[in-house]
Amino acid sequence: MKIGITFGTFDVFHYGHLRILERSKELCDKLIVGVSSDELNFSKKGKFPIYNYEERSKIIGSLKVVDEVFKEENLELKAEYIKQFNASVLIMGDDWEGKFDWVKEHCNVDVIYLPRTPSISTTAIIEKIRN
Repeated sequence: MKIGITFGTFDVFHYGHLRILERSKELCDKLIVGVSSDELNFSKKGKFPIYNYEERSKIIGSLKVVDEVFKEENLELKAEYIKQFNASVLIMGDDWEGKFDWVKEHCNVDVIYLPRTPSISTTAIIEKIRN
């Protein structure tokens, strides 16, 4: 069985999120998704997500393409999460291109960067709502 793993905040869930998860599932038999904790999101972006971790993980876990959800609490633990879930492929958006190549040898996994869905982002949606 090919196990895939991916990570994200998935705040203000939108079509781009759905597409990357659907395309990720096409690459594996089982898709595991690490949803960033509120604290991790704050440490990365200096702000908390609009929806809290419990709400975001419930949304992601309800999707038929997602087999399992867990809380990602630290960016430095990517290799540990990969090993913990026995993943054989790490799938990330191409905005992370090259940043996780180091796990290929460290965890003996394939790393695939998928193109983002054009013209959509959580930040852009939030700005549009504000205006």
